[in-house]
Amino acid sequence: MTGGEVAGILVAVFWAILVSFLAVVLVRLAQTLKATTRLVADVTEQAVPLLADASATVRSAQTQLDRVDAIATDVQEVTSNASALSSTVASTFGGPLVKVAAFGYGVRQAMSRRTAPAAADGPADTPSRRKVVVGRTVPSARRRNRKG
Repeated sequence: MTGGEVAGILVAVFWAILVSFLAVVLVRLAQTLKATTRLVADVTEQAVPLLADASATVRSAQTQLDRVDAIATDVQEVTSNASALSSTVASTFGGPLVKVAAFGYGVRQAMSRRTAPAAADGPADTPSRRKVVVGRTVPSARRRNRKG
């Protein structure tokens, strides 16, 4: 065997190893592509029903939001009506009720002034020991004897 033949055999062996290595790599790549294809098919099968459910949920949420919007509009209208009614009642009955309350207070004060001297413990010309304050009686302040 000559040097050229040995070199040719070495190159042939090298190419055989390289082709074998590339064949193994291609077989593994084919297996990976098959697994990826199966995975994509499974994801597609599961994603389609999930997307349909999500679409139905979004439609339902939109319906509920439309209802809430209608309710909020009705509540706003009721609030404005209640405000208008409140201001109407206040302007219609507020003034007369204040006048009636003031008249009642004045009559009470007049009646208490008329009956206060008769109810005092002492004579009419001496001051009473009690003062009338808004319909209640409170003892007057005690005076201290000061040494001076």
